[in-house]
Amino acid sequence: MKAPSALANPLRPAILAAARSSSVKRAITRAPVTRKLVDRFVAGESREAAVECVREILASGRSVSIDFLGEDTRDAAGAQAMMDEYLKLVADLGTLPEAAVGPGVRRLEVSLKLSALGQALADDGPRVAIENARTICAAAEVAGVWVTVDAEDHTTTDSTLAIVRALRCDFPWLGAVLQSYLRRTEDDCRDFAGPGSRIRLCKGAYREPESVAFQNRAAVDASYLRCLDILMAGSGYPMVASHDPAVIAAVAPLVARTGRAATGYEHQMLFGIRDVEQRRLANEDKQVRVYVPYGHQWYPYFMRRLAERPSNLRFFLRSVVTRD
Repeated sequence: MKAPSALANPLRPAILAAARSSSVKRAITRAPVTRKLVDRFVAGESREAAVECVREILASGRSVSIDFLGEDTRDAAGAQAMMDEYLKLVADLGTLPEAAVGPGVRRLEVSLKLSALGQALADDGPRVAIENARTICAAAEVAGVWVTVDAEDHTTTDSTLAIVRALRCDFPWLGAVLQSYLRRTEDDCRDFAGPGSRIRLCKGAYREPESVAFQNRAAVDASYLRCLDILMAGSGYPMVASHDPAVIAAVAPLVARTGRAATGYEHQMLFGIRDVEQRRLANEDKQVRVYVPYGHQWYPYFMRRLAERPSNLRFFLRSVVTRD
């Protein structure tokens, strides 16, 4: 029998069952420790709370990418509601003084999942998703806000990247996310390392089969550095989405070797994680963007993040007692 993956989480079934249970949700959301933890990692349930959080981050010299939580929309009405919320969010961000139309790094960005916009709908889901995403991109262009399309599990990768390619014909600044634990990602990085391309490189957190994803932590880390090397050597705009000190330390030598300007790449970290390190990098005049999630669907989102890997669960539990 094959040994279990080093990244497998034995608590995953229980955590995912808890994510679907309304009674467990009530118990967990009312617990003071849980609320404290969620408040640290999710910027509230309302758009107003999220925008206020964005203002504070911007004042510190960091940029933002804000995500309205939700995925796997199964009906057209849900996809429409998701798009409508993003349009309101983009409009709100467009009123901030940091909104900027034109060339250069935009400090304001929204991140969206195509599955939330209808990608998985039984009747022509990809068409619905691309049209909804196109509407959001058009509004973002006017408002001076970037858009990045998030990655999901590997079954959506081909469809997602095809939609990104199609949208970039009209919105060349559109960003995409690639996950280094997928075996295909080095090739995808080569495809998306051209002029104007913006790629957020992360390690990946979904549970994937060995046939498509590296299972060993060291292999995932090594793949990340290979992918980052490809992106840094290209002519696009790499977005280094990692809290790993080893990855952060590897960036400066790559920048020096490739001759990139400080405005030619950025670091990205999650809201509430390694805040001290985020501020340190920003104070060194590095581009730092904070990924800020909000919305009523924080509970299933939060529980799925804990279920994905044991390291996530350990990290979030440690974070209850430390701010960095």
